[in-house]
Amino acid sequence: MCAHEPLCPATGSPAAHVVAARPEQGWSLLCDGAIVFDDTGELLPDGRVVEPHRVGVEGLAAAA
Repeated sequence: MCAHEPLCPATGSPAAHVVAARPEQGWSLLCDGAIVFDDTGELLPDGRVVEPHRVGVEGLAAAA
């Protein structure tokens, strides 16, 4: 599935690239087998789930 030489990076590596994208459905398949969602959540190849990385209200900039 991946053209990385040597082998594809480990799951969760920032070097993994998109091999299939479905923006209308809100997800992309990475070359390491992970599925990433627009809300920043992930489904890893072994079935583990990475919860979305949401920013709290205090982390948002406010317009004055």
